[in-house]
Amino acid sequence: MADAEVLSRRCVMMRLADFSYEKYQKALQQSAGAVVIILPQNMSTMPQDIVQQFMELEPELVATETIVPVYFALEDEELLSIYTQTQISSSSQGSSSAAEVLLHTATANGFQMVTSGAQSKAVSDWAITSLEGRLSGAGGEDLPTIVLVAHYDSFGVAPWLSYGADSNGSGVAILLELARLFSRLYSYKRTHAGYNLLFFLSGGGKFNYQGTKRWLEDNLDHTDSSLLQDNVAFVLCLDTLGNSDNLYLHVSKPPKEGSPQHVLLKELETVVAHQHPDLKFSMVHKKINLADDTLAWEHERFGIRRLPAFTLSHLESHRSPARHSIMDMRPHVDLTKLRRNTKVIAETLARVIYNLTEKVIAIPPKHTQVQEDQLASLVDWLTAQPRAAQLLDKDSSIVNTLEYYLNHYLKDVKRHLVRADKRDPEFVFYDQLKQTMNAYRVKPAIFDLLLAFCIAAYLGVLYLAIQNFGLLYSFLRRVTAPRVKQH
Repeated sequence: MADAEVLSRRCVMMRLADFSYEKYQKALQQSAGAVVIILPQNMSTMPQDIVQQFMELEPELVATETIVPVYFALEDEELLSIYTQTQISSSSQGSSSAAEVLLHTATANGFQMVTSGAQSKAVSDWAITSLEGRLSGAGGEDLPTIVLVAHYDSFGVAPWLSYGADSNGSGVAILLELARLFSRLYSYKRTHAGYNLLFFLSGGGKFNYQGTKRWLEDNLDHTDSSLLQDNVAFVLCLDTLGNSDNLYLHVSKPPKEGSPQHVLLKELETVVAHQHPDLKFSMVHKKINLADDTLAWEHERFGIRRLPAFTLSHLESHRSPARHSIMDMRPHVDLTKLRRNTKVIAETLARVIYNLTEKVIAIPPKHTQVQEDQLASLVDWLTAQPRAAQLLDKDSSIVNTLEYYLNHYLKDVKRHLVRADKRDPEFVFYDQLKQTMNAYRVKPAIFDLLLAFCIAAYLGVLYLAIQNFGLLYSFLRRVTAPRVKQH
């Protein structure tokens, strides 16, 4: 237990409700054999202050280098039984006399924790997959292009427990719903707008947006024909939009008046003010800091290549712990607010695309109505399995399903792969992310010593008894032997 005085070479078990960074550091400093952090099966049962505390500590856990193996496990009856027995054993030692502690130590049951699996090693030739699809506009070749982007991978201290419900399952769900809505609109001649719509699901978003970086290189450096090279009106990145009554438009450079970016900003303000007064909207300006190891938001990847871009999020700061936490599970997404945010974005884009500030056209409501059931199904599917980039190779079911969905609504759906440079890799993934831990009930080493001492004492007493019995027998024979008469 983490409360024990001496932790060296011991497996330290901590439940989430009892976890603290001080206890964790104590285990590392005393060179514990391992640390096991036990998480509840149903995270929604945990008090929000405990969840928030762990989310704030999680970046420290990721950043701290240690030779002590750290495991995360979901609680079950057997694990809780081991935890309870260990806790009782640990607490009894602190409140007993020295003799009682010695006796308890000698007779108590212990557990030996053993993991199966080889040593973790770097995975070579791992490919991060990104997906793109488009809806071509009507009325000519040199049409402006609006790019909609969302990264689909998740991140957390334990990849197998990283479900990324809000960050960024919500952004992916909105992008897919927008693809459905505008594919319906673009299928009718009357509502086929004069804008190209380019949809991009980026991989490696949690690793400094590696998928977006390679996609931009492929489109801007390695080809002569790309929608990104011509007339890009703006790039709108969707990131963490499944909760809150706040909405922030993050920009690296404030848009100039009269530009398409400025039109988007004004239309967002109009839609929020007139149709969703419960929502608080504002713009957040932050310059790109190229000295940082990682970029703050995905739109900065586009800004570096001089493409006008924004990120829309309900988070005010990129440093929010909610963006990189295993606590970001399905309960973190409020479907009502997700639907509202989807409707805000869809209505804003429609006003820009159809220039509804100057003229009004009749768009059939059934083609622009956001389907809450559709959003719920997408979020449920996205959060049904972890989406850490280390788990999603090019053949994963998640990537294949996303590609199938895009093919259903969009044209020219393509894959883009990025692999780490072998000489100077920007990211390295490791295997053995999930292991089985076996617990064996054992007696402590002092029990063996005590047992050996008892056996030795018993044999010693038996030996002495046999020796004394032999002497006594000889003495009795001499005493009772008949005397011989001499003549």
